[in-house]
Amino acid sequence: MLSSRFPVAVQILILLAWCPKEVKLTSDIIAFSVNTNPVIIRRIMGQLKKHGLITTASSKKGARLLKSADEITLLDVYNAVELTEDNKLFGFHANPNPHCPVGSRINEVLELHLGEARAALENALRNITIQGLMGEFQSFEDFMATSGQKLIERFLP
Repeated sequence: MLSSRFPVAVQILILLAWCPKEVKLTSDIIAFSVNTNPVIIRRIMGQLKKHGLITTASSKKGARLLKSADEITLLDVYNAVELTEDNKLFGFHANPNPHCPVGSRINEVLELHLGEARAALENALRNITIQGLMGEFQSFEDFMATSGQKLIERFLP
């Protein structure tokens, strides 16, 4: 099972693309949207920054996309927040019993089949952009015309 970092990272990127540049999206505002602690948001934003997807300034200036929303794919996000240091999606038991007919080959067999599954996942993620997902949500202007202004005001100085 993938962690919740991936959908949270996608939400962060959609928010950054969705809001006009004059709206400074801080980790506090993003955390309010995600309904989590700002520390978690900052940690994920650090991963997105490390992979060249966003830039962050001081907590008062907020974050910005470094690429346009139509250039950022879900594969970019997945690579930024889900892959381990050894570039593996699936972890394998380090010491299966080499004397067992199943244990002696389990990792080899699983790597073959899970490698195919990973390739299919990556191909699907490669074809979905942040821009493509944005059409699924209410526009910023419509949001502000309804309940948005009251929500935004709670974060203004």
